[in-house]
Amino acid sequence: MRALVQRVTRASVTVDETVVGEIGPGLLALVGVTHDDTDAKAQKLAEKLWNIRLFDDADGLLNLSLADTSGEILVVSQFTLYGDTSRGRRPGWSAAARPEAARPIIEAVVEELRDLGATVATGRFRAEMRVELVNDGPVTVSVEI
Repeated sequence: MRALVQRVTRASVTVDETVVGEIGPGLLALVGVTHDDTDAKAQKLAEKLWNIRLFDDADGLLNLSLADTSGEILVVSQFTLYGDTSRGRRPGWSAAARPEAARPIIEAVVEELRDLGATVATGRFRAEMRVELVNDGPVTVSVEI
């Protein structure tokens, strides 16, 4: 599994001009699934997202996590994170899991985050989404499980 995680002051996802998910301060996680990902990896990713220290403490250091701050998280499925750009100008998508395999893994990440206590919003799987965000910092990290 692969996630691109951005600390945000707000973020939202719109499908067909309707907001389907939005958060205030917290994290936006664009999540990609590959062929060998499992529910166990989904659980590990959720725990990493819940506990990764990307928020400022009283001294301005990145020492706090979602678990510490009551921040929210917006999870958006993003198969293009597994685009292969090593040849030519058109990315290859063969490393991305097929939708029928990826969907339950994304759902497992969301479910585990909720079980951990996170306030979670989501995009809509396989929809044409418009993601808006205000990156805070900016703070952006890549996570690989």
